[in-house]
Amino acid sequence: MRDLVIMPAMAQRRESLNMGEFAEEAIIVEEVAAPKRVNHFIEANTQEVTLQHLQQDCIIPSFASMEETISHQSFIGAVVDAAKDYFHGEQFDMPEIRISHPINGRIPSALGKKASELTDEEKTLFYQRMCFCFEIPSIVHDEYGNRLALSIGGVRAYNEINLYSKKSVERFKIFIGFRNRVCSNLMLTTDGLQDKIEVLSVQELYAAALNLFHAYNPSKDLHLLRTLGQMSISTSEFCQIIGRMRLYQALTPNQQKRLPRLLLGDSQINAACRAFVSDVNFKSTGDSITGWQLLNLLNGSVKSSYIDNFLERNLNCTEFVQGIQRAKLGDSEYAWFLG
Repeated sequence: MRDLVIMPAMAQRRESLNMGEFAEEAIIVEEVAAPKRVNHFIEANTQEVTLQHLQQDCIIPSFASMEETISHQSFIGAVVDAAKDYFHGEQFDMPEIRISHPINGRIPSALGKKASELTDEEKTLFYQRMCFCFEIPSIVHDEYGNRLALSIGGVRAYNEINLYSKKSVERFKIFIGFRNRVCSNLMLTTDGLQDKIEVLSVQELYAAALNLFHAYNPSKDLHLLRTLGQMSISTSEFCQIIGRMRLYQALTPNQQKRLPRLLLGDSQINAACRAFVSDVNFKSTGDSITGWQLLNLLNGSVKSSYIDNFLERNLNCTEFVQGIQRAKLGDSEYAWFLG
């Protein structure tokens, strides 16, 4: 793995992380410079909050049986603790937390008061949807002039469970993968995403995160990204792909079932087209683009998605570009998108 920068503890763990096949000798550095963050891993429809805000200003929803749910901050804490235990000795950034769909309420003694008369102590708040992501800046890789950092995070949406019943399993999503520091795009693969975690306790969340980290093979993802950079897509092929993606939206459900899954809608396709022309980092500068550029154009377009379907669309971008890569080599599964 060319230009991999890792700390001493990572060098000791390289074999367990299966990175040796693509790695040269580790470069020991005293400090990894953190570039100024100019955007977020997810943008539209969300706001950034702090962990302190979740802990001090938000209530914890309960089931109808009055048993409390797993709070957002407990979810974040479980994943962070699992990461620090598994990647012991590495550096960790603070989690970037994004929320949406605030649920406002009031305490019982404030019933009947006008909203304008409520004091801060009489108001209650929690967020229906929350996602977070944090980087491990001591595990980085340079690819095509872009610095990639191993990143971990998760998604939680209260609308996916029934709070009007007795306590039952709660649903979470956890991911691990590389994040492009140039644009904050996440690049997720199937091995790096568990999107159907059902647990009853924080301890089970911790165990699920450890299982994901243990099963994840970073060298496999890095090898994929390198091979995508070696794939050339002409401007006419890109236009053909975009046209087929638009046509896919108009097909009947039965027709769509005969084709590979595509989760991107018109707004994401339009965003990818604009980025093809104007994106500073990944736009076309000639008669073709690479698979690496196409992946980042699509990943950038899904950052406007809602929290609860963002990760699935992000993974679908990787699946789609991999499918185009196979189609150019003669595979028939994604050939329809190439015309």
